[in-house]
Amino acid sequence: MTVFEHDTGYERRTLVLLGVGFGLVGFDRWLMAPLFPHMMAELNLNYSQLGSLIGVLGVAWGLWSIAMGPLSDRIGRKKILVTTMIAFSLLSSLSGLASGFLSLMLLRAVMGVAEGAFTPASLAANSEASRPSRRGLNLGLQLSMMPLMGLGFAPIVATQLLQIVPSWHWVFTISAVPGLIVAALIWRNVHDRSASEPLTAQMPVARPRWTELLASRNVIVATAAILCAMGGIFVIGAMVPTYLVTVLHLDTRSMGLVASAVGFGGFVGSFGVAGISDYIGRRLTALIGFIAAAVLLYFFANTGAHPQLLFALLFGVAMFSIGLLSLLSGPVAIEAAPLGLVASTIGFVSGVGETFGGGVAPVIAGFVAQHFGLARTLDFALYSLIAGAVVTVFLVETAPRRRAATTPAGDSARDTTNASVVVNADPSPQ
Repeated sequence: MTVFEHDTGYERRTLVLLGVGFGLVGFDRWLMAPLFPHMMAELNLNYSQLGSLIGVLGVAWGLWSIAMGPLSDRIGRKKILVTTMIAFSLLSSLSGLASGFLSLMLLRAVMGVAEGAFTPASLAANSEASRPSRRGLNLGLQLSMMPLMGLGFAPIVATQLLQIVPSWHWVFTISAVPGLIVAALIWRNVHDRSASEPLTAQMPVARPRWTELLASRNVIVATAAILCAMGGIFVIGAMVPTYLVTVLHLDTRSMGLVASAVGFGGFVGSFGVAGISDYIGRRLTALIGFIAAAVLLYFFANTGAHPQLLFALLFGVAMFSIGLLSLLSGPVAIEAAPLGLVASTIGFVSGVGETFGGGVAPVIAGFVAQHFGLARTLDFALYSLIAGAVVTVFLVETAPRRRAATTPAGDSARDTTNASVVVNADPSPQ
């Protein structure tokens, strides 16, 4: 086994840049939700079309996460990161020029392609720069920026900018600037590094087939579980702003405040849930997360127009459910990945979840809202979270600390759960 010195400075720079980059992915993705009540009248849109606009991005994101993960494993991360960040930033800006439903659908679909390609490459790059003992925390911190900026700051920024700029069109136009700046910084500071480089320098390694990732039990279980988690939180993220205005009759500023709880709760949960799983294990953390999210969502759905209480309950729902997304698409997926297929595995787990949980689920929720009432969409999200609790029972524990505590020293050489963890073994407590 080759031993090499870990570059802590590079780890921190990579975490910061990819964290901010992923936050801008979330900001551009969810900017539409708080603006939708203002877009409805001008563009003649309805609730079903809102679900479709949220869903088409999720479907495109999911399919291209699956497709681009293997490409990232072959050509490296940097080119994909920079190209896709420029693309989705410009596409978000162009959304302000849309004249109707069809043009918005096209822009959102292409935006999903770019954001989907960015996801596995960014998570793989962060994982490769991190110590194994900090993998869960670092990936959680990166993923936490998406809910913080997308579901936390986006409703506040959007509703406040509407008080300054002439119309919602201008809010979209301004959104491109931060992404272009971060793309330039990623180009200067992030390098293509592979966790398998020290090993391949010692011996030739055959390139694995993409289908090998399907042999891992945790890949299958994590994919099913993340579908349930996304089916819960993405329906909430898409429908809650309009639910608060039309069902509970909150004013625009109160709606923005309550809706921001999804982002702030998700921010805490993304690094908190994934970080805690480094200590108590991935399986137990996932099970607790699904159960807690479902209970809190039930109380949220049965609470009236009380902004402070709604904020607190929604904060808890998001903290656990978005934390589950970070856990399942981050450390669980990476620790289940065969050597050389890290980005491919991330792309598959998050991509399938995005396609169905983040893409199809909001479309179904839009149909439910249009035909049975907006309040019934929360029931759909609740059932998704309950199903996720059942699925996670079948996860196999892979957290390095937990495995080290339960695996005899003589068996460590036979541990092939994740070849990249073996190569980068870090036995020191951090």
